[in-house]
Amino acid sequence: MNIWEEIKGVKLINKDFLETYIPENSIDLIVTSPPYNVEIPYNFHNDKITYEDYLIWTEKWLTKAYKLAKPDGRMCLNIPLDKNKGGKQSVYADIVYLAKKVGWKYQSTIIWNEGNISRRTAWGSWLSASAPYVIAPVETIVILYKNVWKKQRKGESDILKNEFIEWTNGLWTFSGESKKRIGHPAPFPLELPKRCIKLFSYVGDVVLDPFLGSGTTVIAAYKLKRKAIGVEIDKKYFELAIERVSKQCFTLEGF
Repeated sequence: MNIWEEIKGVKLINKDFLETYIPENSIDLIVTSPPYNVEIPYNFHNDKITYEDYLIWTEKWLTKAYKLAKPDGRMCLNIPLDKNKGGKQSVYADIVYLAKKVGWKYQSTIIWNEGNISRRTAWGSWLSASAPYVIAPVETIVILYKNVWKKQRKGESDILKNEFIEWTNGLWTFSGESKKRIGHPAPFPLELPKRCIKLFSYVGDVVLDPFLGSGTTVIAAYKLKRKAIGVEIDKKYFELAIERVSKQCFTLEGF
């Protein structure tokens, strides 16, 4: 089985996103966090390719995502600010450049302060101006859109006043997710897609995550009464996503 559709409005696909058929101009919102290429031990994906190859792959999937988005489609892209392993790289700047190169338009960036950075072990030149290392304990959520920013149809927004005021501030502070608890090496917390979906889509919109992982985006979308498509290349994580979506969506557990 490489397609799972046992819950109405939810479709999970076990396939490489670049090889997955989804109709063009059909997606309202993409919420995703692609592999960071920082040597995370996934089962299937090689997270240790050259940075040049990583950017080539990134441009390919950004191009496909662009084609799938509706003219007023949006993307919330969770990526690191930079990369330190294997040589310092300006990941955020490079990926935003590629996104604009393939057609995406830039709207804004949200800084996500996880508040649980691991203990520092590398300082560069300790107590010296010789060669100190600066490490930012944050990630970014880049907000992009296809052709027009304003939604082209009227729809139902379910965001509350206090949520709108808080979430339109571009600094979000909430904890990351436990790898051990979820069973995935790089999960993001439910709070992240929840905020993106409520802030940037209508009830009933189609939400896509091309790198589904443990299924968090689909869970958030379903609970918020959106249609959801999740694509996951790894068979083990696809099965994990089915397990988590089944448990949390069939039983309609709250946030």
